[in-house]
Amino acid sequence: MTRLRLPGVAGRWTLGAGALVWSAVAVGRLVGVPAVAGAVVVGGTILVTVRRDWTVVAAALLVAGSLSGSLSAARESSVLTAPSVDGPVKLAGWAIDDLRPGGSGDWFLFQPTHIEYDHTWQVWDGAPILVAVDTATEIAARDRVVVKGTARTQGGRARGDPYAGVIRGASVTIVSSASDPLFSVGNAVRRRIAAGLDAHGGGAAEALLSGFLIGDIRRLPPVASDQLRRSGLSHFVAVSGSNVALFLLLWWVIVGPFAFGPRRRAVAGLVGLAVFVVITRWEPSVLRAAGMAGLLLVARSVGIALTPWIALGTSVSALLLVSGELGGDIGFQLSVAATIGVMAGADIFKDRLPRRLGAPLGVTVAAQIAVAPVLLAHFGALPLLSPLANLLASPLVMTSTASGGIGLLAGVPFLTEVGVRAAGAVLFIAKTASSWPQIGPMAALLVAAGGFLARSRKLRPLLAVVAGAIVFVTVAIPAHRVAGPSTVFLDVGQGDSELIIGSGGQTLLIDGGPDPVLILHKLAEYGVRSIDLMVLSHPHDDHAAGLLAVLEHLPVGALWHSGYPQGGPASVELLSEAERRGVPVLVPPVGQRVAIGDLDIIVAGPLRRYASPNDQSLVLVVQGYGTTMLFPGDVEKIAQSELGPIPTDVLKVPHQGADTSDVGWLLSTRPTQAIISVGQNTFGHPSLEVIAAFESAGTVVRRTDEEGDIVVPFR
Repeated sequence: MTRLRLPGVAGRWTLGAGALVWSAVAVGRLVGVPAVAGAVVVGGTILVTVRRDWTVVAAALLVAGSLSGSLSAARESSVLTAPSVDGPVKLAGWAIDDLRPGGSGDWFLFQPTHIEYDHTWQVWDGAPILVAVDTATEIAARDRVVVKGTARTQGGRARGDPYAGVIRGASVTIVSSASDPLFSVGNAVRRRIAAGLDAHGGGAAEALLSGFLIGDIRRLPPVASDQLRRSGLSHFVAVSGSNVALFLLLWWVIVGPFAFGPRRRAVAGLVGLAVFVVITRWEPSVLRAAGMAGLLLVARSVGIALTPWIALGTSVSALLLVSGELGGDIGFQLSVAATIGVMAGADIFKDRLPRRLGAPLGVTVAAQIAVAPVLLAHFGALPLLSPLANLLASPLVMTSTASGGIGLLAGVPFLTEVGVRAAGAVLFIAKTASSWPQIGPMAALLVAAGGFLARSRKLRPLLAVVAGAIVFVTVAIPAHRVAGPSTVFLDVGQGDSELIIGSGGQTLLIDGGPDPVLILHKLAEYGVRSIDLMVLSHPHDDHAAGLLAVLEHLPVGALWHSGYPQGGPASVELLSEAERRGVPVLVPPVGQRVAIGDLDIIVAGPLRRYASPNDQSLVLVVQGYGTTMLFPGDVEKIAQSELGPIPTDVLKVPHQGADTSDVGWLLSTRPTQAIISVGQNTFGHPSLEVIAAFESAGTVVRRTDEEGDIVVPFR
């Protein structure tokens, strides 16, 4: 019989209060001020009709929660709609957060305090602004900075935080570091950890160790981050109670005599918690863990027996009443749910397994069950076997955090090395487990039903066989297997990627789109485990970024590229990584023919060296089974005029169907189908003129933004 550690009466009341506040906050954020009036009416009705001591507290929490929610929504709305500045501007103020990497460059949120008019600084307490920088600078939270660039009013959110304007291509000058004592200490610790990890190598394992220690995963590759999420291990970089406990132990050692005695230890611990919150940049999971730890410290110092359940309910209520926006934060929701699972599940296998195995397995299984509804609500899927991945990774994470933290702060290279190697082992587990089955809501219900039925000894063998068959089918058989030689025009957003599959499973991948995570998911869906020939049509990131991830994670037989001398960052790294891995890198001459299984690939361009990388795209003709397909990269009018007509059955329309093509040349290819690989964009792609020309010629126009992946067979 399973055993759950359930809260006592006081714990249940406190958790109930937290749930009441959370519900009221959610309604307040959704409805606004009317929710407060409604809460007053409901609370008053409860007081009049029920007349119990607890009803006064419940009514007060209901009103306070709705007020907190409505105020937080009003604060965010006031920022999003606040007037900002437009045009060239020079502002002074402070950084709200650290510099972070983004899809179009590094950025940070900036709180302006002064604006320059006619070479004179004037006070201007404007709303926060998102600043995208030209050159990366080590900007830390609360640094005083001067920002110069072209601004425009544009409300939006960055990692959930609202802003009123945007400055792109800004130049930033750091005037002074943070002067607040907490931020001075916190930023110093972050810089020491970052410097130590950079000196060690600055790779993915080092980036993950940074996540374990301070929740900073800015340098973690997107693919690794996605693998952690798909394997159910991403919560390890959301700093939790174990991190807080480890930090407090180190903090008490550092402060020494100031922590002697329960009250001194509590005071020193509260200061340490404040420093830790700053170090980890007040992530929601940190606030939850620090709130619980602070309550427990204070209670013990004054002789009050406070259970973890009471601390959880109280800290959740307090945090939501102070900052209502936390209620809708995924990290906060996952942190609270996981904490409930951890506290409840330590004994569920107590009578069935040895304690050394049963306790961590029970905690892992209970935590995953607790967070499952949140994961399904936000992501629509959850990793079926994440408890196994967590069981393997948990001791490695603890080793990495403890050893790496002490090694970096104390300057002990050997301990740092142990921490990095343990983090690398966690990445290996994440990479392996990320390919394990993911289940949706219906499958989750079936799993839950199976778990309930498994209580019957007679049904267990049958359930085990059914579960094994489902796992085998899910893992061994790709969901989108194509029948026969085909080209799959992959829906990779605003970019290009075409997967050509021969009759024997041979693969040709032309371009990889802009998203390294997405292209790997797409290839996995079609059962691709290796690439025989990879082609970079031209060196723009919307074609090259995905290829780099493919090269790093799958075997590649050879890489072709156009030979354009000035590539973007992704293409330069792609070619360098290919040479490092020993992959043959070639610039194929016009007229070269190769076979991929029973398909012939013919190089038709570029015919010469062009000034534009688009015009110097590799142009490929693929033939097989009486069908011809033309892949011209992003060639534009100059190259098109020199290529001349290339008759084809299927045309991959250049440059997302933009008006950079000569419509006459497009029609001269006489395709029966014109495929446009395009995503949501602000460039006006595809051109209405191009689409109208194809349709008037009787060509069927198909778009990935409308159909998703488009499979066209050779026949």
